[in-house]
Amino acid sequence: MAISEPPFSIGIEEEYLLVDEYSLDLAVAPESLMDECKSELQGQVSPEFLQCQIEIGTRVCANISEARDDLKRLRSCVSRVAQNHGLRPIAVSCHPFADWKDQQHTDKERYNTLAKDLGGVVERMLICGMHVHVGLDTDDLRNDVMGQLSYFLPHLLALSASSPFWQGRDTGLASYRLTVFDNLPRTGLPPQFPSFADYERTVEALIDLDLIEDSSKIWWDLRPSSHYPTLETRICDVNPRLEDTLTLAAFIQSISRMLFRLRALNQRWRLYDNFLVAENRWRAQRYGTAEGLIDFGKREIAPMTNLMDDVIELVREDAEYLGCLPEIERVREMLAHGTSAARQRNVLSEAKAAGKSDKDAMKDVVRHLIDEYHADL
Repeated sequence: MAISEPPFSIGIEEEYLLVDEYSLDLAVAPESLMDECKSELQGQVSPEFLQCQIEIGTRVCANISEARDDLKRLRSCVSRVAQNHGLRPIAVSCHPFADWKDQQHTDKERYNTLAKDLGGVVERMLICGMHVHVGLDTDDLRNDVMGQLSYFLPHLLALSASSPFWQGRDTGLASYRLTVFDNLPRTGLPPQFPSFADYERTVEALIDLDLIEDSSKIWWDLRPSSHYPTLETRICDVNPRLEDTLTLAAFIQSISRMLFRLRALNQRWRLYDNFLVAENRWRAQRYGTAEGLIDFGKREIAPMTNLMDDVIELVREDAEYLGCLPEIERVREMLAHGTSAARQRNVLSEAKAAGKSDKDAMKDVVRHLIDEYHADL
């Protein structure tokens, strides 16, 4: 009997920072701004942990084309409403020069509980991410795909890296966000579970001890959603450009379908120990796409251009089926232009070469991020 095809629907969540359009410092989102966004976007917008953040989520989309339309609408609304309040959104995982000690968390029960439970660790969470949900309609399929898709998480992180700066300093990392996020408990690569029942027993052990109320407090790089029949990829930095977000989402959707296709043929992607995958995760966090990742099959460090060419061919059939081959092939353009982290560093370098102070050069980086947010709208 043929295995029925899952929907492979997608949903994208993004977190943005709000900056004052003149000082370019982080700014608190006024209640009126949130009210206006909620009036227009209904349940697709919400406050985030910090008062300078705002979160949006697309509808359940059948394909990348639908996701593009909805994400463009959401980004445009946040921009328009923010500008009415003298603010601008930036889609970046760390503000280039803001100080986390100056921020306040949103007065909401969930966030008050987080602040109480996690203490000083959560105070530094001045970071934003991007999550992609893919519709997989059975528990065991979600668990099976989660175990195999973990191999590709470093590739996604490398492409998405957008957080080189922290509190006005170059960290030397392409994704400093992950350094901050990994201080929380229950983060990192997901464990390998033999079955979804094993996953459930693991989660229930913490729930029964009243350590967490549900699996939404498990913040792995990849997890079964606690609320939807989806697998949620959470490793990516948020990207300034809408089209880069869509390319990443298309890869996640296509890789998921490729792994399902292998399963239907009674095959699977080779599982590697998390120790090895974590080495690639670190390389992606440190270098973005600049220094390549380990090709475990060839036992060599391969350039990202070679690796992504291989992944494109691996998922070509699936991308064609899902209608997102142009987005998949656009990854070559992303590699040619460099990650957001690399582009931010270029802006800073050019500003300093022009004689600007460190602070003014960092402000140029924020202006660059504002421009990139609006480039595809």
